[in-house]
Amino acid sequence: MPAHHAFVIHEQPPSIMLDDGEQSRKISPLWLRERTQAPDQLEPMTQQRLFDSHAIDVALTLESATWIDESHAALAFSDGHRETYDLRLLASELNDNATFPSPEPWDASLNQDQVRFDWQRIQEDQAYFRASLDAYLRYGYIVLYRVPTDPEHILQVGGYYGYVKETNFGRYFEVYSRPSGNDLAYRSVALGPHTDNPYRNPVPGIQLLHCLVNETTGGLSTLVDSLKVLEQLRHETPEGYALLKTIPVRFRFVDAGTELISHRTMIQTDDEGHPTGVHYSPRLDALPLLPDDQVRLFHRARQRLGQLFSDPAYEVRFALHAGELMLFDNSRVLHGRTSYETNEGLRHLQGCYLDTDGPRERFASLMKHRDSIEEVA
Repeated sequence: MPAHHAFVIHEQPPSIMLDDGEQSRKISPLWLRERTQAPDQLEPMTQQRLFDSHAIDVALTLESATWIDESHAALAFSDGHRETYDLRLLASELNDNATFPSPEPWDASLNQDQVRFDWQRIQEDQAYFRASLDAYLRYGYIVLYRVPTDPEHILQVGGYYGYVKETNFGRYFEVYSRPSGNDLAYRSVALGPHTDNPYRNPVPGIQLLHCLVNETTGGLSTLVDSLKVLEQLRHETPEGYALLKTIPVRFRFVDAGTELISHRTMIQTDDEGHPTGVHYSPRLDALPLLPDDQVRLFHRARQRLGQLFSDPAYEVRFALHAGELMLFDNSRVLHGRTSYETNEGLRHLQGCYLDTDGPRERFASLMKHRDSIEEVA
């Protein structure tokens, strides 16, 4: 059982306490009863309940609780249900996130070798594929090399890491200079750090950009970790940070045949209020309507956020060569590029989007496969 989740049983009156190292609290009998492990109450393969847990009597009590051994406890409930619980399974649920590597904020000093992986080897070596997923979950991006440059190979890579998401741009999109393109990405101008499609609901979770041809000296790819930048912004202006985290702004995209609008906060957070990324695109957002002093505070925070995103201290910059593909968390890691001269030669990339949960699903599956092999061994 993980040391940071210890269960303590009191037999009179019967109760189970949870000690997480910081505090001790009583576990509700309802919480325990719903988590029955009995084979007649759970479908074996899916672990889905065979009963309606919402119908459990709200007045349910724990009638008795005794240790069987250091990992198992016999529990009896007021509805007549009796069962021996494996408390290791309960601890495992409380440590869900321990399955995955924690995000590690980075700046310009990040060692690029930590995020570069050979696509050919990934397809042959599960441990190496798992290492690439581990790096993605830690740093929010990876760069693959030795990726064939035949058209649509990006979809094969995308399917390996998750599920390709189709948008109004199609299953994938072409990135090269064309004056009639419906987005500035299709011109040769510099693009500042931004997240793609903040006007869409949901916002694409992951972006892939695959270089097919690059004959130019410009057009360098830039990446910035918003988690690192947000640490600094929160330190400098906590009031402005709070506004960007709580006040939605309007994002809008328009072309000849499409109009998409959404309202969302510029700082994205998880259920506990911790930052997970941003929705940031100065070409597409609009200041919210607030009292004048609040608008000015909001704008100062937004302005400083942009300055930090463009600070070389936070930015990694590199040429994406033919046969290389970068895969990044679209909300956490902002991307951009320097300008380039079209008369130098062709610069042609293909891009696509994936749902956010793909790499986590792949990582969890590989970990379960590894654990099952180790158990057999």
